[in-house]
Amino acid sequence: MAKILVADDHDALRRGLVLALTAAGHETEEAGNGNAAIEKLHENYFDVVVSDLKMGGSSGLDVLRTTKALHPSTSVILMTAFGTVNTAVEAMKHGAFDYVQKPFEIEEMEVKVDKALELKRLRNELDYLRHEQHESYDFERIVGGSEALQKVLTVVKKVAKSNSTVLIRGETGTGKELIAGALHHNSLRAARNFVKVNCAALQENLLESELFGHEKGAFTGADRQRIGRFEQADGGSLFLDEIGDMSTSTQAKILRVLQEHEFERLGGTRTIKVDVRLIAATNRDLPAMVGNSQFREDLYYRLNVVTIDMPPLRERKDDILPLANWFIRRFGSELKKKLDGLDTEAQKTLIRYNWPGNIRELENAIERAALMAESSMIRADDLHLGDFGGSGARETSSAVKIPPTGIALEEIERQAIVEALKMSNWVQKDAADLLTISPRVMNYKIKTLGIEMPRRRSMPEPVGEFAR
Repeated sequence: MAKILVADDHDALRRGLVLALTAAGHETEEAGNGNAAIEKLHENYFDVVVSDLKMGGSSGLDVLRTTKALHPSTSVILMTAFGTVNTAVEAMKHGAFDYVQKPFEIEEMEVKVDKALELKRLRNELDYLRHEQHESYDFERIVGGSEALQKVLTVVKKVAKSNSTVLIRGETGTGKELIAGALHHNSLRAARNFVKVNCAALQENLLESELFGHEKGAFTGADRQRIGRFEQADGGSLFLDEIGDMSTSTQAKILRVLQEHEFERLGGTRTIKVDVRLIAATNRDLPAMVGNSQFREDLYYRLNVVTIDMPPLRERKDDILPLANWFIRRFGSELKKKLDGLDTEAQKTLIRYNWPGNIRELENAIERAALMAESSMIRADDLHLGDFGGSGARETSSAVKIPPTGIALEEIERQAIVEALKMSNWVQKDAADLLTISPRVMNYKIKTLGIEMPRRRSMPEPVGEFAR
């Protein structure tokens, strides 16, 4: 429902519009002349103003000027007779949304009001998304104080304001998209579009149409022209996620855009120039793919100007609890459920788990725990980590292996203790529990085996968005 003001000195027309718009579910007020309309504009906010161009008192142009001065986001639709059409067109140049020539059908006015409201809704969503994106990608709002994450953010801060192409590498769920967004929203291109494309989600022909657009009739089903993502990102940044899944023919076209800053739409002949910063991401081994002729070597070197390696969550143990607490607050708010945090055993469980699915798996685990928890504190039993199909703490890559040449028993013992300490975030008592030995024996082993303990760092309290 919208709030609409109808201003006209023709009583029958004005009241007819008021009745029709009220019947359509809108809250409607009326003004019998321009002066009354301006007075109402000073008193209230309206989503749409429908005003006659010529009426007693102030004119429709006066109503338009007052509306734009007081409420810039309000749409103004003018009603005009044949002799004042040119004036109405001129008024549109000064901010009027549209005009309707008298006489007209009520349905015509309803359609124009609906279009004005739809445009207003889209503008509001765009403003909201831009605001939210800027907030989400502020460095201070990225959750995590681990040394591994801080190294990544240091690189991002150094290269954000450049136009250099950036390649972000890392496992699925480590936060590559968030880092790409931080690069854009902290760059000189922040006021322009940040456009994202998942290359793995589209077939080859659909991906090319998505990236470069197409002309009407370019292929079966192309019933209209389509503007591609490169054009949409002109002046801004284009993020190509999972670029390792792109076909070699599409890779060649991407290379041309990087080299020449131009392309043609599918089925088109006109060359289109663009200024786009490319940010790419992959969870695949691109050098190995280059060696197997699955990825173009020249494109790889074009992409690999600056490389950012996203560490997996198992290498960011210090970030697990801050991220978990951030998710708890978020899901508690969404579910309107009082959640005070994690109990001690739940915290230990999260730290010990290996997180093969990284932050995305952590988010899923906390969401499920928030739904299932019967008290305000999330317990270890609420997490059900084994239900997520990950190998978790039993990750085979972290198991002690005996090489064919043999290995000293002392070295195996040392590896086991180091692995237990890593899983316990270097808390000796928790590591001792994992190995079923006493804390005293653990301390003795650490000293006799010469194991160096890292300096403990206090974990920062999360304040905003998470590295996802």
